[in-house]
Amino acid sequence: MDYENLNLDLRGRVLWITINRAKKLNALNIATVGEIDRAIGEAADNSEVWAVCITGGGDRSFVAGADIEELNTLGPIEAKDFAERGQAVFGRIEKMRKPVIAAVNGFAFGGGCELAMACHFRIATTAAVFGQPEVKLGLIPGYGGTQRLPRLIGRGRAMELLLSGRNVSAEEAERIGLVNRVCEPEELEGVVEEFLKPILRNGPLAVAHCIEAVNRGLGLSLDEGCAVEATLFGVGASSAEMTEGTAAFLEKRRADFRGGS
Repeated sequence: MDYENLNLDLRGRVLWITINRAKKLNALNIATVGEIDRAIGEAADNSEVWAVCITGGGDRSFVAGADIEELNTLGPIEAKDFAERGQAVFGRIEKMRKPVIAAVNGFAFGGGCELAMACHFRIATTAAVFGQPEVKLGLIPGYGGTQRLPRLIGRGRAMELLLSGRNVSAEEAERIGLVNRVCEPEELEGVVEEFLKPILRNGPLAVAHCIEAVNRGLGLSLDEGCAVEATLFGVGASSAEMTEGTAAFLEKRRADFRGGS
């Protein structure tokens, strides 16, 4: 099935998902969120895909937020359902067993900032601007912004941004821990590729287990999180990937990992 609002491009082992609603500054409507869900599901099942990069079409916006025209028609019950559907999709991105990068190339407001935060990494150009401006509309974030932002940058900074609705430059976002890297716009694709290179050299099962251990452990006590880690460590020790990795180390060669996760 074709995508109406996304462009998908598999480059080597990295699937680039480009949100393509440039006339709407790539604002998220219900249809686009559904397409993102489908694309992530297909990427998860495709052994040729080892990582995913999500970016925005055009040169102005990553995702400028929710589609306000669509949002404005929702009543309380529909709005709650709207939020829960988006949260479920973004939750699947966060729990994806393959690395997901947000390549933020412009406005990342509201749902766009929330989409970026659901990814495992964020690389932003100097033109990127982040913000959760929902309070200016008489609302709060609905796609996980009140939960992921404090986990990424701390309670005090998150409260400031959520309650004021102010925007954050790419440079400030990097300083406070909201993004991993900042680059010039023309360097974005190259920086993403270089960022992923050392990750993609590693065993995909081990990478998947790291993602799972971090995600599950954040909601647990330290002892409980360590128990999750030990279990996944044991699972990895029985894998062909571990056999190849340890053999390569002893033979002083680069490991040849072939399987997807």
